[in-house]
Amino acid sequence: MKEKDFKNWNTTKEELHNGKINFRFRERDIFFMYVGVNIGFEQDGDENFLRPVLVYKKFNKHVFLGIPLTSKIKDDKFHYEFNYTNDTRSFAILSQLKLFDIKRAKYKNGSIKENDFFKLQEKLLELIVTPLEKPKGARNCDL
Repeated sequence: MKEKDFKNWNTTKEELHNGKINFRFRERDIFFMYVGVNIGFEQDGDENFLRPVLVYKKFNKHVFLGIPLTSKIKDDKFHYEFNYTNDTRSFAILSQLKLFDIKRAKYKNGSIKENDFFKLQEKLLELIVTPLEKPKGARNCDL
């Protein structure tokens, strides 16, 4: 298992925290973000701590729900495949949806097509929404 460089990541993270916001963003944008070094199976960035991230849901000018991307071929319910540039085959890692601050952004790298965004949204909802079942023996109750 590759050694993780937490010390350099902590230094980079402190610099990012103290930096200024340089980007405006909107839903469907793709930015290379300083994702860093993370724990266990959470997605890490590359040797510079960077990874492409899709802006899924913008909350304000500072933060958004983002979905990290990978170029590794994945064909399962946890990934959505799309192309956002001519030669870039990407897979959104739906199970890694998380909150990002735009201070982590290094540069904008494109955007996902609207049609792909809606398909990704459907797949994400299928993954995270679990239908509620009434427990056996429970009485009807209104909330």
